[in-house]
Amino acid sequence: MARPELKIENLHVAVDGKPIIRGLNLVIRGGEVHAIMGPNGTGKSTLAQALMGHPRYEVTAGTVTLDGEDVLAMSVDERARKGLFLAMQYPSEVSGVSTSDFLRTAINARRGEGNEIPLMEFVRKLDRALKTLEMPQDMVRRSLNEGFSGGEKKRNEILQMMLLEPKIAILDEVDSGLDIDALKIVARGVNEMLSENLGVLVITHYQRLLNYIRPHFVHVLMQGRIVKSGGPELAEALEAKGYDWIKEALGIVDETVGQEV
Repeated sequence: MARPELKIENLHVAVDGKPIIRGLNLVIRGGEVHAIMGPNGTGKSTLAQALMGHPRYEVTAGTVTLDGEDVLAMSVDERARKGLFLAMQYPSEVSGVSTSDFLRTAINARRGEGNEIPLMEFVRKLDRALKTLEMPQDMVRRSLNEGFSGGEKKRNEILQMMLLEPKIAILDEVDSGLDIDALKIVARGVNEMLSENLGVLVITHYQRLLNYIRPHFVHVLMQGRIVKSGGPELAEALEAKGYDWIKEALGIVDETVGQEV
């Protein structure tokens, strides 16, 4: 089985008519962890939302393909069924739908009619994932994210990733608001999933997450495009020196594209 590949070429994205992403190129393959870092307002969360098809984020130019198929021509649910997954920065609460029912329905939608997951197989997979993430059984009987703390919501996002087994996972600031213990647990879930069948894009402000989810590639986003790429040592340099040295080297005065929404 070939490794999955997400290819982004010359991507431009506008929000409410304002250009945010301005010519972004990136290729993510199975077995690879890519980290995108950058100051506030440079386009990081806009990229995640545009890749998943949020209607407010208008792709004005460029292409995005997953295993050669045109992602931009797909609806949001088609993107998910094809293997794209977004762990959101601010997960929504869904009253009246238990986490376990949501997960089983999502898995079956991905697998397709006639190939639904048997109940006992689902229970075994769910139990293994809950153990990895140190989540109590009663959490999956509660309404999806309702009354969950910030840390519980982030674990629940990784639980979904572990059950859905996507081809490409986009983690949008899953470390925000987590203490060090919760951060380690979330990273454990991601690391357990890493294989040739999964590529990961980690969007983060902080190098500390990358101590636990070790990236193969680190990219700096400024002015809506990738301005510098490197290995894990680039994240360490950013932690130590900030972003000014990159701005000075590239002659960038204002790294932002405005406040992201």
